[in-house]
Amino acid sequence: MLLVSNSSAILGSGLRSPEEADMTSYKENRTAQIRLVSSHNEVYEPCDDSFALVDALLADRSNLLEHSPTMCMEIGCGSGYVITSLALILGPERGGVNYIATDINPNAVKVTHETLDAHGVDAELILTDIASGLENRLAGLVDVMVVNPPYVPTPEDEVGAEGIISSWAGGENGRRVIDRVLPVADHLLSEKGWLYMVTLTANNPSEICLQMKKKGYASKIIIQRSTEEESLHIIKFWRDSDTTVDEVTDQSLIGFLGSLLSQIPLFSLWRGSTSNDNC
Repeated sequence: MLLVSNSSAILGSGLRSPEEADMTSYKENRTAQIRLVSSHNEVYEPCDDSFALVDALLADRSNLLEHSPTMCMEIGCGSGYVITSLALILGPERGGVNYIATDINPNAVKVTHETLDAHGVDAELILTDIASGLENRLAGLVDVMVVNPPYVPTPEDEVGAEGIISSWAGGENGRRVIDRVLPVADHLLSEKGWLYMVTLTANNPSEICLQMKKKGYASKIIIQRSTEEESLHIIKFWRDSDTTVDEVTDQSLIGFLGSLLSQIPLFSLWRGSTSNDNC
């Protein structure tokens, strides 16, 4: 695990300074600006899944502000688009909020530094696998966690590979990394903690929700979007003692899945994205 402090000293030549950007624009939009998001050929660029996750946070902004989180975390920060957008959505003027982000790819850590600095926000970045080494330090402290995990079904030997492949390779059913993240989230989330996660239909999101329900979490689909290639679900999880169950009967499963599916918006359109071969 490598801890890296956010500093302008790590900026790359491709970074645009805040002075060159339209600072008013991104403050009004409350999301990171694509033209200020740094890039690297081994780092996943913002794409439809990234935009959907940020749109889910925007859709839930009033609840997030009322939630008043003091610790926000992203697992797998990539380009830094999501953690930067979260900081802007909550408002850089809002004091007392700490941001932390992790990634297994050192290039992603560098790029996220650049993206954060370009937008004038700050976060503690840590080079590590999911949250390895942070279990004791952050246990029960994270109020908001965002995760866009590697969810694409791939051969098992691609999971955890070096470079950009690690950003999408999810192994069988795309669940290899997701199933590792869920218990980590359970351990790190505070009593009022919320988890926002991107899932693919092939990941069996209803089974993921049922798995979290057994751990005492309620869930809600904030956004569902589809393209010709994939159908994404942005799911929000939160602790709810009423959802704890020792056994889940077939009838309760049917009722749960029906409730979950009823939360999917009937009309949901993809917004435009930058060109990315990985989409």
